[in-house]
Amino acid sequence: MGFLARVLVNGVAIWLATVILPGLTVVGAQSTAQTVGIILLVALVFGLVNAIVKPIVAVLSIPLYILTLGLFTLVVNALMLMLTAWITEQTDWGLRIDNFGTAVIGALIVSVVSFVLSSVTGARKD
Repeated sequence: MGFLARVLVNGVAIWLATVILPGLTVVGAQSTAQTVGIILLVALVFGLVNAIVKPIVAVLSIPLYILTLGLFTLVVNALMLMLTAWITEQTDWGLRIDNFGTAVIGALIVSVVSFVLSSVTGARKD
């Protein structure tokens, strides 16, 4: 149940980011049900990217984390969101990000909302 809860939390966070930011959109949906399905699939891809790619990038960028006192985390999170958008845009559905600035703000929104929802629902990583 923990993995499914994480996907749902990420889905809500990504949906909220698409509502707030005009440069972050979900493409390929004609109905509300399709939009919900696409957001859940994007959240699944985002979870896989965070589980597989992010640890490798984090280890390789330890000097930048130290040099920037942890602020490089925003850049890494934005890159993970952009990688998710790139992977999902290879199909007819997915997440579209206009530029890197939008990705940084979107990653910040997704991180904060995901943290708050995980704290409230108890779906935190152990």
